[in-house]
Order: sequence, then structure tokens, then C-alpha cells
Amino acid sequence: MDLKILFTTRVVRLFCYGFLSLLLALYLAQVGLTDPQIGLLFSLTLAGDAAVSLWLTTSADRFGRRRTLQIGALLMLGAGLVFILTDNIVLLMAAAIVGVISPSGNEIGPFLPVEQAGLSQIVPSQKRTQVFAWYNLAGSFATAMGALCGGWVVQILQGRGWLALDAYRVVLGAYAAGGLVLTLLFLTLSPAVEVQERAPVGTRLVLGLHRSRAVVLRLSALFALDAFAGGLILQSMIAYWFHIKFGVDTGLLGSLFFGANVLAGISALLAVPLAKRFGLINTMVFTHVPSNLLLILVPLMPNLPLAIGLLLARFSISQMDVPTRQSYTMAVVSADERSAAAGVTGIARSVGASLAPVLTGIFLTNPALFSLPFFLCGGLKLVYDLALYRSFKAVKPPEETLSQSGAKFP
Repeated sequence: MDLKILFTTRVVRLFCYGFLSLLLALYLAQVGLTDPQIGLLFSLTLAGDAAVSLWLTTSADRFGRRRTLQIGALLMLGAGLVFILTDNIVLLMAAAIVGVISPSGNEIGPFLPVEQAGLSQIVPSQKRTQVFAWYNLAGSFATAMGALCGGWVVQILQGRGWLALDAYRVVLGAYAAGGLVLTLLFLTLSPAVEVQERAPVGTRLVLGLHRSRAVVLRLSALFALDAFAGGLILQSMIAYWFHIKFGVDTGLLGSLFFGANVLAGISALLAVPLAKRFGLINTMVFTHVPSNLLLILVPLMPNLPLAIGLLLARFSISQMDVPTRQSYTMAVVSADERSAAAGVTGIARSVGASLAPVLTGIFLTNPALFSLPFFLCGGLKLVYDLALYRSFKAVKPPEETLSQSGAKFP
């Protein structure tokens, strides 16, 4: 039952993120924010998420995973309401810092680390990567449906005479309602998702970590670089780039990112057999490299069909590293460090990502630098791939070590 609930919360949350992210930059521009202000607000959103999530996830295994998830859902509800009720830049930034709102369509808040820890608690190790792949596939389809619905809801409302600002606020209202639904769903989780074994009393904890601290910090540094690169081309910013570069309307943008997220979800599922055959680290790295090369080529395309084609090709292999990365992190830490490990690595990603959108906002105001985020993102991600492989190719998760030795999984 807990497995179904955690998959359901993932779907609800990612639908809401996709529903909003496609239109968030357009909404903020509509209420009067400039491009640099939008980039700054997105950076503050991700930075605030990093601070709040660090506090929640590093305490979740002691405070309670279910309670932590409920708090995150309430923060999502609150942020959505503030964005509906005001266009004051100070209040919007305050809500972005404290609340949970996704400018990218990707996970934000304490949910993913705590849900990963809970899933790892209730499934056997040999099934972990497969469960994480389906978990990510469900999220990608939900994001895709959210992007499709968000774009067409606004298009239909405007076609019926609604002002763009009012249509965007309908989307924000649905986002806030999603936070309420999540709060109710998290109340139904059982104690099975909580930590069953704890470190001995007196164990020194730093950020909720003990034995696995060094590995987690090394992974965090690399994940931060990857996320900084990804933060240069958030989904909202890609949608904005296509809108300005090619004049694409919201309906087509919704369809584009529906297809992109469907392909991304399928790519996550395809990672499972590759990981079984080649290992988690190899799958993470050698599927990520061509994805980044395709991204670099997108702004070099002379017309919209070619640009869309390369973007979709990129998304078709872009998420193979996600379930493998999540599974690898859960595999190399102790059971009572999982929320903290996922939280710390997740926060590192949020911090890295939070520094990037403000740069993209600046680049987008300069015609000579308009496409630079694509080149920077792809190049930095290639550096990350090489550094990850060099640092962790010899650090095998327990199930791979057992498999190579001929032992059976527990």
C-alpha cells in the first residue's frame, strides 16, 4: 500500500510542477517582472528550497519521514496561494524562498529524498533500481501531462476571452490545490516507511550522516556541478527561448514538452537493463555524454523543426542517469542515513541549480548571448560526466559486488 501511495504522490506532485513550470516565466513577465528579475526569482526559489530542504531532510529519519513530507506539502500549498494573491516582487521572492514552487518542472522540496529513503526501506536491494526507474517514469509522464494540460488550458481560456493573467492564475490555483491533495495522501502512509535500524547512541552525526559522510560529500560536489549546468536551461527558460526565438505559442509549447517528458520517462526505464549489464556508474556516464552533445546542437539549428527534433532526441536519453544516480546513492550509504544522504546530495543539486538561472536571465537580454546557456550547460555536464567516472568507477554498490562474486542478493 505504501508503494502505491508514494507513486501516487509522485504523480500528483510532478503533474503540478509540469502544469506550472511551462507558464511560470510567462506569468511573471505578465505581472511586470523583467527578465533579470525572473532569473533572480528563480534563483531565490532554488536557493530557498536548498535551505528548507536541508533542514527537513537531514532531520527526517529522526523527526519522522511522514511528518517531513506533510510539512513539504503545506509549503507547496502556501507558495501557490501567495503567487496567486500578489504581484509584489518582495512577497513573491519571500514565497519563493520559504515555499515550494518548481520553475523547472523537476523535483523541488524535501519530497524526493524522503520518498527515496522510504522506497528503499520497503523494497529489496535487487529491485531498487527498477522501482526507481518506474518511479521516475511515473513522474516524467505526470510532468508531461502537466505541461500539456497547462499549455492548452491557458490557450483555451484565452481563446474564450480570458486575459492572459487570469488564465495563468487558474494554473496557479491548481498548483496550490495539488499541495492540499499531497498533504492528505501523506497522512495515509504507514510506519513501514520510517527508519527501522538506527546508529548506536552517541554516534556523531554531521548533516544526519556518519559512516557514509565522505562518499556523500564527494557525490554532492559532483552533483552540484551537474545541477548548476542544468539550472542554465530550466524547462521554463527553454520554453521562453523557443517562444522568443521561433514565436512558439503556449499550446505548441505544451505539446512539445509533453513529448519531451514522455521520452525522458521512457529513457529512465531503459536504464534498468543497462544498469544490470554494465553497472550503475557506467550507465550514468555513458548515456549522459551523447545527451549533452545533442543539447549543445539545439541552438545551432536553423529552423524550428530541426531544433525540436534535436531537443526531443536529447530528452530520449537524458534521464537514464536519474534512477541509476538515485539507486547508487541509496546503495552506498547505511539505511539510517538514506534520507540525509538523498537530502544532502539533493541540496547540493539545488544549490548548484540556484546559481544558474540569474545568469540565464542576463544572457537572454543580450541577443549575442541568447543561446549561450545551451552551450554552457552541455559543456559543464560533459566535465561532470568525466569527473564522476574517474572518481567512482571503482566504488561498487553492494548488489554489484555480490553479483560479481557469484553470491545471491539478500
